[in-house]
Amino acid sequence: MLAAREAERFAELVREVATQAPALAAAGAALAVLDVCVSLAEVALAHGYVRPLVDDGTTIEISEGRHPVIERLLPSGEFVPNDCRLDPGAEQLLLITGPNMAGKSTYMRQVAQLVVLAQMGSFVPAKAATIGLCDRVFTRVGAADSLSTGDSTFMVEMREAAAILSRATRRSLVVLDEVGRGTSTFDGVSIAWAVCEFLHDAVGARTLFATHYHELVALAESRPRVRNFSVAVREHQGEIAFLRRLVPGGASRSYGIEVARLAGLPRSVVARARQILGRLEGGAGLGASPQLSLMVPVHATPTAVELRLRELDLDRTTPLEALAILTELRLLSS
Repeated sequence: MLAAREAERFAELVREVATQAPALAAAGAALAVLDVCVSLAEVALAHGYVRPLVDDGTTIEISEGRHPVIERLLPSGEFVPNDCRLDPGAEQLLLITGPNMAGKSTYMRQVAQLVVLAQMGSFVPAKAATIGLCDRVFTRVGAADSLSTGDSTFMVEMREAAAILSRATRRSLVVLDEVGRGTSTFDGVSIAWAVCEFLHDAVGARTLFATHYHELVALAESRPRVRNFSVAVREHQGEIAFLRRLVPGGASRSYGIEVARLAGLPRSVVARARQILGRLEGGAGLGASPQLSLMVPVHATPTAVELRLRELDLDRTTPLEALAILTELRLLSS
């Protein structure tokens, strides 16, 4: 009897609650919004966030921006803030070079996170911030494969890059971290270069582009809205210190071997890597290895073709003579 009465009363309660479902759902939604707002306010007050200006302009300008997560994982005062200015009409594409572990990825992600925070109505971790509205934030970071669908890490990378280039607009924020790294050096540089040109010439999106391909710094010479930046490093007695500060200008080294040493790679491997790097940077190549011999050894004996080419005076060579010389060179090379 008691169990039956309890079931009856419970059913009555369920029916009564059901009649108030719309009001209860609205109250729950209001409480959820209030909870988010209170949480954002508490974090902003506790950690010195500021109110950003979000407008219809196209400029993103952040003064002393900080990563909202990384700064909380470090001891107080250790996080190094950085500025950022992106403008489709001027500083449209920031090309960021510098060592591994120096903070390139942290910098780019913090800019993207501050944009999202500002546009959702939150205060942001910075000294000041003006955020021109973004229609979307596109990112191409990290490395992941999809072997179940037959896609390698490089294919995934290219698919993501393709989606960004086809969908981004002048109003977008694009964050690209190491495009082209999953293939050969020459292929990778070529792809990264072409992607930068397309974003600059055809899309016009505000872009942060981090790369270890130092050759790309030359883009600033031919593309007026490309700006070179690098993460500062201090070298002292063979040791490196990452300063985490973004400075104008491109980097000339990635310090990958130093990072490998810090990671615990055997000393013999690190020493051999330095030896090989020295030969490559000196243009000496690596002997019999066809994959790594990118340069002709400086001590190589000139071939008969090279000697003949050095003798030519191109300014005084007629078209008919050029054809005869070409035939001669083909015979020398056979």
